[in-house]
Amino acid sequence: MLDGTKRADIKSGSEVNIVLKEDQDTGHLTWGIVRDILTKSKTHPHGIKVRLMSREVGRVKEILK
Repeated sequence: MLDGTKRADIKSGSEVNIVLKEDQDTGHLTWGIVRDILTKSKTHPHGIKVRLMSREVGRVKEILK
């Protein structure tokens, strides 16, 4: 399983677990399908920021497939 810190590992349609801004303290993960990749840089230490099909925005913690 990939950790979501590399932009190249994530594509629109990828199944991921993200942490939402409001869940950063608890680390609660939200499952979803990637709609848009919002981070422009190739890597990010806290995870690439994405928008899910559900319109939720957060940083990728796990790439499921």
